[in-house]
Amino acid sequence: MSQLTKKALAQSLKELCAEKPLNKITVGELCERTGIRRQTFYYHFDDIADLVEWICQSEADVALKQNRDYTTWEEGFLDIFLLAKKEKSFVMNIYHSVSKDTLMRYLYHLTLPLLNHVVNEVATSLRIQDIAQIDKDFIANFYTVSFVDIMVGWVDRGMKEDPQMIIDHLSPLIKGTIPNALNAYSGRK
Repeated sequence: MSQLTKKALAQSLKELCAEKPLNKITVGELCERTGIRRQTFYYHFDDIADLVEWICQSEADVALKQNRDYTTWEEGFLDIFLLAKKEKSFVMNIYHSVSKDTLMRYLYHLTLPLLNHVVNEVATSLRIQDIAQIDKDFIANFYTVSFVDIMVGWVDRGMKEDPQMIIDHLSPLIKGTIPNALNAYSGRK
């Protein structure tokens, strides 16, 4: 029942976002549209921003579910772009209703686990065992920040560019440099 309630609230929020700015939507009207009591909303979420974060996280998890490794990261990122494009009115509403820093933080937290996994997988496949976790974290963070900036720029330009073209431009940078970066950090003390 809990997931059904969360999904109903998410759907209602998306519908309301098609009608007005996110910062003009109240918990009361969201509850009225969903047919739940305010107490039920607050049982699941602290506020509307918490609901937005849950929507972004849960939808990104579904998009990335099968594309979390070095050989499929492109499909994972493409799925995130395509999901954002599919939910364009919702994403644009969030973009115009919250600060750019908030959006970047959301995207950062969605992307970092994927890149941590990719970096760790490449380190294992290269049999690099003497690289410090802090160095692997630094490499993953570097690529995460880059990806987030690319995605925010794309949203800022109205999501006009073809997501596949963006991934095609990004691919050579990731594929060639993660192994090189890991090798460069290997053995550093």
